[in-house]
Amino acid sequence: MSMSLSTSIVVAQVQGSRPEPYRVRISVKAFTSDQWFEVEKALAGQALFLAKLLAGEMPQDIERVFGEVGLRLFPDSFQELSMDCSCPDWEVPCKHLAATCYLLAESFDSDPFEILAWRGRSRQELLDNLRGLREDHAEPTDNAEPLGDLLDSFWGAQVTLPTSMPVRGRPDAILDRLPPLRLTVAGRPVVDWLRPAYQTMANEEDT
Repeated sequence: MSMSLSTSIVVAQVQGSRPEPYRVRISVKAFTSDQWFEVEKALAGQALFLAKLLAGEMPQDIERVFGEVGLRLFPDSFQELSMDCSCPDWEVPCKHLAATCYLLAESFDSDPFEILAWRGRSRQELLDNLRGLREDHAEPTDNAEPLGDLLDSFWGAQVTLPTSMPVRGRPDAILDRLPPLRLTVAGRPVVDWLRPAYQTMANEEDT
């Protein structure tokens, strides 16, 4: 009938054979602040994981990061859970607990961040901490000149182009006459990215 999740505990109301719904509780040990700090440092140190989490996505192999710091995100057995139900059944888990576990698994599928909240770290707190760690490890820019001081020269010519331009021949020949450029995009020199554009423009002019 209802289910709510908070740090380390899930509480649900399950309708059974009696008119009064049964109260179900499933709890797991939450990680300590120090343990979460180690997890967050490990996550912040992996660019792909950090990018996915900050984009609101859960990396598929995030359990590996928890394992690297000696933790398990998902319980391995029922022995790691504390479960009780107000029904008269002695068996644990009873069918009401089993139904709640099933719905809990579904909720983790629809929003994987809930498993983190169950272990003691809400989505927003995790993302805020990861952003803080990313800023702490960012390269210092104290020596950089303020952009406002560079406005007069920012758009100034940085490269002296050759005075004689080839009119015929390869449309990208002009790029070969430029001085070496250190600028790269996605690991490739920017000149390599420009060559197809020069060829395309030349073809359009011909047509």
